[in-house]
Amino acid sequence: VIASVLGAFAALGLFSFIVATQVSELAQNIPVYQTNILTKIRSLKETGVGGGILARLSKVVERVGQEIDRQDPSLPAAAPEKAPREPVPVEIVAHERPLQVLQNVVGPLISPLGSAGLIIVVVIFMLLEREDLRDRFIRLVGYGDLHRTTEALQDAAKRVGRYLLMQLVVNIVYAIPIAIGLWALGIPNALLWGLLALALRFVPYIGPIIGMLLPLFLALAVAPGWSLVLWTAALFVVMELITGNVIEPWLYGSRTGLSPLAIIVAAIFWTWLWGPLGLILSTPLTVCLVVLGRHVPQFEFLDVLFGNEPVLEPHARLYQRLLAGDPEEATDHAEEMLEEKYLVEFYDKVAIPALLLGEQDRVRGVMGDLQRRQVAASALMLVANLDDSAQEEAGEEEGPPVAAEASDDDDPGGEDETELPDGTDMSVLCAGGRGELDDAAAAMLAQVLEVQGATVSKASFADMEPAGIRRLELETVDTVVVGFLNRDSIKHARFLVRRLKRAKAALRVGIVFWSEADSEDKETAGKLARDMNADFVAHGMVDAVLGALSNEPPVALKLVAKRRMRRQRAASKKVTAAAAG
Repeated sequence: VIASVLGAFAALGLFSFIVATQVSELAQNIPVYQTNILTKIRSLKETGVGGGILARLSKVVERVGQEIDRQDPSLPAAAPEKAPREPVPVEIVAHERPLQVLQNVVGPLISPLGSAGLIIVVVIFMLLEREDLRDRFIRLVGYGDLHRTTEALQDAAKRVGRYLLMQLVVNIVYAIPIAIGLWALGIPNALLWGLLALALRFVPYIGPIIGMLLPLFLALAVAPGWSLVLWTAALFVVMELITGNVIEPWLYGSRTGLSPLAIIVAAIFWTWLWGPLGLILSTPLTVCLVVLGRHVPQFEFLDVLFGNEPVLEPHARLYQRLLAGDPEEATDHAEEMLEEKYLVEFYDKVAIPALLLGEQDRVRGVMGDLQRRQVAASALMLVANLDDSAQEEAGEEEGPPVAAEASDDDDPGGEDETELPDGTDMSVLCAGGRGELDDAAAAMLAQVLEVQGATVSKASFADMEPAGIRRLELETVDTVVVGFLNRDSIKHARFLVRRLKRAKAALRVGIVFWSEADSEDKETAGKLARDMNADFVAHGMVDAVLGALSNEPPVALKLVAKRRMRRQRAASKKVTAAAAG
C-alpha cells in the first residue's frame, strides 16, 4: 500500500513539475508573443467586441511584458547630469509583523492543503485496513446472506474496475490525436498538452474544457492571424464529439449501470460534498451505491433512482400509459418492441398482461366505470394505430414461429418451431365476454387473425347477450372466439357456448381465459373444454389463434340432463304406444 501511494505521488509530482516548467517557459516567452496577442486584442476592439474587458486585457499584457523585460540597471559609464530636485511625497506605512506576513501568505493555502492532506491520510488508512473494512461492511449489511453480499462486492469491484479501465482507454484514444494534431499545427509542447488532455479528461465535464484552454492560448500567441486558433478549437471540438458520441458508447455500453441523469446528479452532489476530488470520484462512488441497491433489499431505492435498468416491466408501463389516456406514447412503446417481436408475441406478452392489470384493478374496486371505459378506448386506439405494422407483417413471407409438439427425433425433449396456420378461406368472429376490456382483448386477437389471412368480424360483449346472439349473422362464420379477462367467468362462458351452438349447429365455439402465461397445460384446457361443451379453451394468444384456425369439426351440442330425461321418457312412451297398438 505504501509503495502504491508513493508511486502515485511520484507520478503526480513529476507531472506537476513538467506542467509548471512548461508554464514558466510560456510566461518567459510572453514578450515574444506580446505583439501577436496585442494585435488580436486591438482587432477585436476595432470590431467592437468585448469593450472594456479587452482594453483592460491589453493593458495587462503590456504590463506583464514590461515587467518581464525589465532588468537590473548596470553601472553607468559616466555620471549623469543632475536633474532638478522635485518634492517627493512621503507616506508613512506601518511595517507588518512577520507572523502577519506569514498569515497573509500561507492562510489562503491552509484550507485546500488541509483538505487534501486529510483525504490522503484517510485513503491510506482505508487501504491499509481494507480487509477489516470489508468484513465490517459484510457484518453490517449482509451477514445473514453472505452469498449475496459477496456477489455485490464482486459486482461493484468489477464494474468500477471496468469503468476506470475503459475510461483510461478512451482518454488515450482521445489524447493521441490531440497531441498529433497540435504538433501538426505547430503548437509548442504538443506532447505536454496531449498528456494534460489525457489526465484532465478523468475530471467529468470541466476537464476537457480546461485541457483545451492552454493550447488555445498558445495558438493565440504564436501566430499573428486567427486561423491557428480556429483550427485548434476545431481539433478539440471534433475529437470531443467523436469520443463522446462514438467511442464512449461503444466501449462503455451499460457497463456502469447508471442512467445519464444519475451521472449528472452524482457529479453535482459529490462536487458539493468533496470539491474537485468528489467530481473525479463521482461515477465510481455512485456505481458502488447502485450495486448496493441492486443486491441489498434495504437499499433498493438507490438502484431505482440511479440505475439504468427499466423500473417498470413492459406490460406495467403500457398499462400506465393506457390508464393515463395516452395511446400515442403506448403506440410508440409498442412499435419499439415490434422491431424485434411479432405482433402475436407483443399482444401475448405485453398487451394482454396490461389489460389483466386493468381487470385486477376493476375487481379490487379501484377503477370506476369511466376510467375502465377510458382504458378500453385507449387500448382500441392502440390496436388501430398498429394496423400499419399488422399489414407489414401480413406481407412478410415468413410468419411468426410457434412452438409445436416435442419432436421424436434426436432430441426427444426439444421442440420444433412452426409457423402459425394460414387462415385464408376461414371466417372468425371475435367477441368480448363481459366488459369493455374484454372487447379490447378481442380486438387484439382479431388483428392477429387478420395477419394470418382470416376473414374476421368483431362483436362487443353486449352482443353476447341472448337477444344480441339472435341478431348476429352467423351464416358465413366458421368459428366464434369469446375472451374473458376474469377467470371466474366459467359459468357464464358455459351458457354462452350453449347459446351460440343453438344459434348455429355447425359453429365452432372457442373460449379464451386470458392469462399472463400459458400456465394451464393442454390436458387441463381440454378437460375444461369438454365440461363447457366448447370446441377449444385457450389461455394465450398463440393457443387462441391455433384453435380459431383449426380445421377440426365442430363439437355437437350436449343436451341438458333434465331435457335428456324428458326426451328419453317421451321416446319410451312412443315405443310403449306403438307396442300396444
